[in-house]
Amino acid sequence: MKKFEAMTDEALALLYAKGNNSAFDELLDRTQEKLFTYIMFVVHDHDVADDIFQETFVKVITKLQNQQYTDCGKFQFWVTRIAHNAIMDWYRQQQGRHIMEPNAENDLQNLSDPSVLDTFRESELINEQVLIDVKRMMECLPAPQREVVYMRFFQQLSFKEIAQLTNVSINTALGRMRYALLNLRRMAKVHNIELALQE
Repeated sequence: MKKFEAMTDEALALLYAKGNNSAFDELLDRTQEKLFTYIMFVVHDHDVADDIFQETFVKVITKLQNQQYTDCGKFQFWVTRIAHNAIMDWYRQQQGRHIMEPNAENDLQNLSDPSVLDTFRESELINEQVLIDVKRMMECLPAPQREVVYMRFFQQLSFKEIAQLTNVSINTALGRMRYALLNLRRMAKVHNIELALQE
C-alpha cells in the first residue's frame, strides 16, 4: 500500500498495535515469503510449515494487540524468533522425530541464486552443481544443524543473532555449525563430491 511504503516494519507493527489493521496487511505482505521459506527449510513438510506459519502469525497478532512488542530491534528478527519457538514446540510434540525425509515438494534447488555465480557458463554449471549437491546433503543433516546453516548462509545472520533466535548459547550455535560442516565434508568425501566453487 502506497501510504505505508516509506514506513519501517517496526513502525508498522506499532501502528497495528494501535488499531490500524491495514498496517498489519502491509507487514504480512513484507514478511510472509521470507518467513515461510525459513519454516519450510527447517521442517521439510509443506502442511506442517503452513500450520507453523499460521500459528506464528496468530502469536504475532496476539502479542501486538497485547502491546508486547516494543520497537527495540528488527521486526523480522522478532517474528523469526516466534517462528523458531513454534518449530521447536512442533519438534517436541513429534517425540524425537528430528529429520524429515526430502521429497519433490521441498527440493532446496529453489533457494539457489545463480546470479551470484560466475558469468562464464562453464563455471556457472560447475557452481550450480556444487550448490545442488550441498543442498541435497544439507537435507540429511539433523534439524538443529540444518537450521543454523540456513540462518548463517542464506539469511546472513551472525552467530550472536542465531544464538538469540534459537535460544542457545553462541558456543552451541558455533558447535552446531562445526558439526554441520564436518558432516557435510564427510558426506562429500563418501560420495566423492567436489565442494569448491569455481572463480
